[in-house]
Amino acid sequence: MKNYLLKISVFLICILCLSVSAEAQRKKTTKKTTTTATTTTNTNAAEIKDGAMKVSTQIKNVSKYLYLLGTIAQGIEDIDRDTKASQAAKDKNTKNKQAVLQTIRNLRAGIAALEIEFRTKPSLKTYNINIQGISDLCGESEDLATAGKFLDSGRPLLLVVEKLSDTLVAMP
Repeated sequence: MKNYLLKISVFLICILCLSVSAEAQRKKTTKKTTTTATTTTNTNAAEIKDGAMKVSTQIKNVSKYLYLLGTIAQGIEDIDRDTKASQAAKDKNTKNKQAVLQTIRNLRAGIAALEIEFRTKPSLKTYNINIQGISDLCGESEDLATAGKFLDSGRPLLLVVEKLSDTLVAMP
């Protein structure tokens, strides 16, 4: 009988140790999963906030440019039509045209970088559909300006602002 009780006691102690060990393992695993999930959630939220800030910056950049474009483009096109314009005015007009084209290229570079970020970051891919194609619209603007249609070159940029605004509204 003693032998029987000793075997049962050893058996129960082993089972008790295994259950405590298994319970300790479960707690560790749960903590790791929770920590990883929390870290991922925090990273996603930070990326989305950063993305929203970049969208906002591009809205400001394009809007400021469009505000200035109207007056500048009108002046450029007026001097192009004026056959009696002095050579100094024509030279200044050429510099203004180059400045406008360079500004459009700079806007396009910033917008292309934003579009790439939304395409490549998993947390921003959800909003990529709203922003998709804005660099192409900047290309259309550049093409119109290159063709001497400076007033018309602002129209595609208005669509860029619309798409950026829609993206910002869709973001939490």
